[in-house]
Amino acid sequence: MDFEHSKRSRKYQKRLGAFMDEFVYPAEADHEKERAAAGPEATPTLRGLKATAKSQGLWNLFLPNEEWGAGLQNVEYAPLAEIMGRSIELAPEATNCSAPDTGNMEVLADFGSREQQQDWLVPLLNGEIRSCFAMTEPEVASSDPRNLAATAERRGDEYVINGRKWWATGAMSSDCRIAIFMGVTDPKAEPRRRYSMILVPMDGPGVEVVRDLSVFGFHERGGHGVVEFHNVRVPTSNVIADEGDGYMIAQARLGPGRIHHCMRVLGMAERAFDLMVTRAKERSAFGSAISDKSVIQDWIAEARWRLEQARLLVLRTAWLLDTVGNRAARREISAIKVVAPRTALWVIDRAIQVHGGAGIADGTPLARMWAGARSLQIADGPDEVHNMVVARREIGRYA
Repeated sequence: MDFEHSKRSRKYQKRLGAFMDEFVYPAEADHEKERAAAGPEATPTLRGLKATAKSQGLWNLFLPNEEWGAGLQNVEYAPLAEIMGRSIELAPEATNCSAPDTGNMEVLADFGSREQQQDWLVPLLNGEIRSCFAMTEPEVASSDPRNLAATAERRGDEYVINGRKWWATGAMSSDCRIAIFMGVTDPKAEPRRRYSMILVPMDGPGVEVVRDLSVFGFHERGGHGVVEFHNVRVPTSNVIADEGDGYMIAQARLGPGRIHHCMRVLGMAERAFDLMVTRAKERSAFGSAISDKSVIQDWIAEARWRLEQARLLVLRTAWLLDTVGNRAARREISAIKVVAPRTALWVIDRAIQVHGGAGIADGTPLARMWAGARSLQIADGPDEVHNMVVARREIGRYA
């Protein structure tokens, strides 16, 4: 693996960094003031940032498919996602690189029909609408997708959809126009062929957005919706790829999605590191700056090497995705899904401690960062499942 960033990636890093310095960081305070009035909708500040990013060509950077996106490889996109992660509430969506739209756009680009792409992918790419991913269910352990119970029964040229989903990120916003629903289409098939992914318009009869779910008390832009489907009818042409391909598509979707989360969470951790060191230099206790205390120096040193270790593993995984594909890199994807959030949590926790009372108040982004990083130990598969994947691969080498 070559550790040198490509010329193309360096060019985007420079442009994105300038965009963050000139537009994003200065806008954070205004965005925070507007949040209460905006609720799950985009704030005026965020909408302005999206227009600016689009005009500067900092748009859809995540898509390696050159027909639809920037054509960057995963290893080229990794440092860009990390830069965006430094302002997690604004930068990813401002550049049209935020979840769950990124994963949904990849699904439509890779598996969608031309009609589906024109109807839904193009508006998503243009930032005209948003989407949600309706897979996780409250009644079952969704860490094993074979447990999913929501159904899509075929009746003639329609599917009749029933079920209850939750953690449908973005579903609370009026911009959310389409859901990718995963449900059982053939309960008698072998487990990996029971499920299909189907496009369901959010304004269709029988689609009910019940309520929003908070993350440790924080309500995020777009929300995390509980969505119920009551005899929702959609044409069979809304199935993505073929009936029974849902499990396969889910695996293809979640690989890049997981690595994007890991890239962004390292950016969050780097921002927390900056805040920690700045605070340590500014505050005095017992006769000197707390940055002079050995325990604080130990935290700073350990935070730096933890971040560098995690970044190297993320970059290697991105390189493997580019060179050998999702399936061959499954062990590494699971490894970084555990390592990156744990690393971020460690760094953010120490930054909170250095800030003292300010670290748990709402005057810094640290508490919200901690909540976001902690949720990633559950989202897209809990740590325990990913550790199981790694362990089984290692044990299998000794067979």
